[in-house]
Amino acid sequence: MTGTIRLTAAQAMVKWLSVQMTDDGQRFIEGVWAIFGHGNVAGLGEALHDAGDSLPTWRGQNEQTMAHAAIAFAKASKRRRAMAVTSSIGPGATNMVTAAALAHVNRIPLLLIPGDVFANRRPDPVLQQVEDFDDGTVSANDCFRPVSRYFDRITRPEHLLTCLPRALAVMTDPANCGPVTLSFCQDVQAEAYDYPEAFFAPKVWRIRRPEPDVGELADVVDLIRAAKNPVIVCGGGVIYSQAEEALGAFAARHQIPVVETQAGKSALAQAHPMNFGASGVDGSAAANAVSENADLVIGVGTRFQDFTTGSWALFKNPARRLVSINVAAYDAVKHGAVPVVADAKVALEKIGAALGDHAASAPDAKLRTDWLDAVTAHCQPRDGGEGYRPLDAEVIGAVQRATGEDAVAMCAAGTMPGALKLLWQPSQAGYHMEYGFSCMGYEIAGAMGLKLASPEREVICFVGDGSYMMANSELATAVMRRVPFTVVLTDNRGYGCINRLQTLVCGGPSFNNLYETCNVEEQPQIDYVAHAASMGAHAVKAADIAALEAEIAKARGRSIPTVIVIETNPAEGPGFGDAGHWWDVAVPAVSDHDGVNTAYAAYLDGMTKQRLVN
Repeated sequence: MTGTIRLTAAQAMVKWLSVQMTDDGQRFIEGVWAIFGHGNVAGLGEALHDAGDSLPTWRGQNEQTMAHAAIAFAKASKRRRAMAVTSSIGPGATNMVTAAALAHVNRIPLLLIPGDVFANRRPDPVLQQVEDFDDGTVSANDCFRPVSRYFDRITRPEHLLTCLPRALAVMTDPANCGPVTLSFCQDVQAEAYDYPEAFFAPKVWRIRRPEPDVGELADVVDLIRAAKNPVIVCGGGVIYSQAEEALGAFAARHQIPVVETQAGKSALAQAHPMNFGASGVDGSAAANAVSENADLVIGVGTRFQDFTTGSWALFKNPARRLVSINVAAYDAVKHGAVPVVADAKVALEKIGAALGDHAASAPDAKLRTDWLDAVTAHCQPRDGGEGYRPLDAEVIGAVQRATGEDAVAMCAAGTMPGALKLLWQPSQAGYHMEYGFSCMGYEIAGAMGLKLASPEREVICFVGDGSYMMANSELATAVMRRVPFTVVLTDNRGYGCINRLQTLVCGGPSFNNLYETCNVEEQPQIDYVAHAASMGAHAVKAADIAALEAEIAKARGRSIPTVIVIETNPAEGPGFGDAGHWWDVAVPAVSDHDGVNTAYAAYLDGMTKQRLVN
């Protein structure tokens, strides 16, 4: 193909995206979420209309939540596929900045195509244009720069010849993966150019599996052979590498217990004998016990976030060494770790081959079985009497009992992430949590994106009333597109999680989190059932745990989302016994509140236990 084809820049972008393929024959960019407005309706709007099913377009209700749906789709697809999102040039674009940050923190591929100002500047200032008094090149889209892995402003039609391949190279890079922002000037979208026909030849994108360095590999093998009590911290990189089976076999053969991060949970099914559960602040007694005694901590695909490590106070053994197997060199050397910069699956296989039949001392299996027995008991319904509002643990127990092996629990912020990490007992790939950014409002849109990526799975979306109020409108989109999932809306009348942080951890008075301590003239009476039903969802209120369990079962088989509302108790968190670990939350050094002063003393004591360098 040596000729040219005359297209507008927008038409060329759409045509090129439609032929970027995965190695199993699917489009890498599944389609485009779009809200059209000033800056993208004339150019991209026309091009997407004519593309039809070759690159389908879907309309959402809010630019941020459309991007959340796209992120969930890519996360559930293990970063093997992605979606694009386009917006107008002003508030539509800046609505997506939060989603870009979410994708950046979680290392998720996302293609953002916000409209931009006129490259030719003839009509300046145009509608929605942000004018910088000192820099004529700035637009509102420059807000995306710090939260994009790759940013480009398309000011000429021929820029597509270089920027589009760069964009997909970033989105399919195992280490540099993240959001890409292509700021598309609106006049350029409509300009014509003679593009080489060869530019539109279908291309297959493969995600590389970097091999470990021989020296790094040898160092880690020696450390594992010398360790008496090693432990593996399983992060999201295990899932993105499709290393679940490799990790399970490695842990079993070498008798090394596995503890989980939020992103890594369900890489191993809870039933796996080496899965000791969640690590850290919201961790299990079993996981934290083996972690505290570990003399070698082997991170696999983890960022070692503060929750996972108990703010670096969890791994208490003074002889402890740290290893980090990570495809990103940035993560592999954190906290003085001995690095293995490589794909997780390849690294585990090569380390395992070098270890041969070497096995550490078997971990105490009773720690694990005692913990799981305690979880089962803790999640049973309580007989609280009239007016009793159940705990989140009871809600999780009801959902667990009412669902099958194909169920995926998903959430993002508030009380439920910690509760689910601690208590949910998933099958493999039965957990989807956005906790890198802990973004309230991700849940409803994320559930839709997750279901689109995994239509064969039963998707259960846990969301608190606070997050639901922040972003619920994609429920209407899911109804229109007939994307079924089940929403368990726990109503604790405010931000119960942060209220407990404020009062129980930091010792302060309850203030501005629960509605009852907010500065309002009248307490709200929000009918969440009526609200969800008004958008077309099947909505019911569960009076108690038994009713919730029954409604979960009834939801199966519907072609639209189901919303089940249940009132819960905001006073008690998910933890019990000696499950969790210290978390570094700054407490005021000076206060008139006795509770704060007591919490500050505990904070100072906690800081003495931190180990910030290896």
